[in-house]
Amino acid sequence: MPTSRRRFAAITAVLALSVTGGAVTSPALADPREIVKVPTATGYGGAVSTVDPEASAAAIEVLRNGGNAADAAVAAAATLGVTEPYSAGIGGGGYFVFYDARTGDVETIDGRETAPATMPTTAFIDPATVTPANPAGSPYPFAQLVSSGVSVGVPGTPATWERALERWGTLDLAEALEPAIKVANRGFVVDETFRQQTLDNKVRFSAFTPTRDLFLPGGDAPAVGSIFHNNDLAKTYRLLAKEGKDAFYGGPLAAEIAATVQAPPKDPTWMAPDPVPPATTPVSIPAFPGYLTTADLASYRTIDREPTHVNYRGYDVYGMAPSSSGGTTVGEALNILEPFDLAGMSDAGALHYYLEASALAFADRAKYLGDPAFVNVPTEDLTDPLFGKERACEIDPNVAATKPVAAGDVTSNMGACPIPLAPTDETDTENISTTNLTVADRWGNVVEYTLTIEQTGGSGIVVPGRGFLLNNELTDFSAAYVPTDPNRLEPGKRPRSSMSPTIILDEGKPFLALGSPGGSTIITTVLQTILNRVDLGMTVSEALAAPRASQRNTANVSAEQEFIDAPYLDDLEALGHVFTKAGDGLTSLPEIGAATAIEFGPQGQMTAAAEPVRRGGGSAMVVTPAK
Repeated sequence: MPTSRRRFAAITAVLALSVTGGAVTSPALADPREIVKVPTATGYGGAVSTVDPEASAAAIEVLRNGGNAADAAVAAAATLGVTEPYSAGIGGGGYFVFYDARTGDVETIDGRETAPATMPTTAFIDPATVTPANPAGSPYPFAQLVSSGVSVGVPGTPATWERALERWGTLDLAEALEPAIKVANRGFVVDETFRQQTLDNKVRFSAFTPTRDLFLPGGDAPAVGSIFHNNDLAKTYRLLAKEGKDAFYGGPLAAEIAATVQAPPKDPTWMAPDPVPPATTPVSIPAFPGYLTTADLASYRTIDREPTHVNYRGYDVYGMAPSSSGGTTVGEALNILEPFDLAGMSDAGALHYYLEASALAFADRAKYLGDPAFVNVPTEDLTDPLFGKERACEIDPNVAATKPVAAGDVTSNMGACPIPLAPTDETDTENISTTNLTVADRWGNVVEYTLTIEQTGGSGIVVPGRGFLLNNELTDFSAAYVPTDPNRLEPGKRPRSSMSPTIILDEGKPFLALGSPGGSTIITTVLQTILNRVDLGMTVSEALAAPRASQRNTANVSAEQEFIDAPYLDDLEALGHVFTKAGDGLTSLPEIGAATAIEFGPQGQMTAAAEPVRRGGGSAMVVTPAK
């Protein structure tokens, strides 16, 4: 694997090449209307899967010109900041997981956002609700907190990109940003998903002047088939290319970010439209000022963390450790399922165990998971197979447990069936919008990277003249301050996440890498996809495409319509499971997740898989297609 830093002049010479089936080169100078989506690609020499063909093609071109998986992942992520601005970008954060083929190690970067240093623990509490009868007060409505400066955490994405390139890359940040800069300048084709996501956010986008000017030209969402340009973001990327992440965390840009958070640029003439039934009151956007300062930006640091690890059916499963809850919760659920022969069960039987294991793992997530710098998180206990065996005792093969189920006791004698604790209930404040990418190179390195600005459209606030949205990640904290809650709001703290970038090894070599967006449904999407592939005999493409259901220790199971229509539903309902159609009420997309994956076969063969339908379908590409 090349280790020296070098300029990739060849990238710009071939960027005009376009997509041809599964063999794709970067389209950064091509007519964007020529870019097509292919959900599965099999071949050699490197592979990528993202939700967007522009991002996938940028990564493939880097790989084709000698870059490695880390280089290509940063190039793809930066391009997603252009084409998927409502899901990810430099105004947010994420988790980067890397398999190093040279050492055989899985390593990670925690690039999660942090709460500002001066943010009070009561920042989400409406002071008008503090009374003698309610001395703690009640939180502001969630929708009001989202579209405000108070929801904005210190972004981690630019620091994550630079750290990943320093640790594992061969390109510098300027080289990795080249494809994204070109896409931002020449534009990309607006698809149905981009337009619909814009329409879903039209009311709140219209409240903030720079957001309206960028994403609602002429007062409406860009038309499907039109070309969307983001020259402001191109200029911001060029600044980062020239000066590195220091230009983001210091200097004029940092001052502008802090000023935008502290005084959100709400149009003083904005008026809420009449409510749309069934709503009866107009939308309220107070645009509360936030706490982020230039000092917060200057002091931000990513954290190199050891991954979580469990063994499942002989595979080594590596995930993201806290501050994310993804690795521990997926890992615990797999340990719960390990004693059971899911492959020998009916579809309904296997899904029953999957749903019950998910509920148990989510109960423990709510009780124990938070930022380990502030909370004593028992990561080793939660991922101990004996604790999984203990929790497995709680599953009745014939009856679904009443939800919420009790959390387990990690201090007990693990391996024996315990006396349950009190039920653990949790209000889920994570939203569905995130993005994920999977990259592998010719040397065997693998990246799984999940990044986000939280809700679709983040805080709804664009930094004036800079072309990117700020996150609303701080709403991932519990809104009410409860001293015993591991996810309580505290200054400097990382909010709990569900992002679950996962790399699975078979005898030390990559077998499968996968991840997904979807808020807290990320965990169940990754878990269900692993079960589909490992236990139920599906191909990787079938495992991604299969109907999904998500049990997060709630009375009802959220399920896609295809799952509700499936023949096994009657059997699951007979066991006591209650299903509701997926959809959070904030968007028009009743889907669960939008996964990406790469499976590794013999003689260096790779199969990149993306969603065939969800979010308009994803984009899988390989460097050299199989014959």
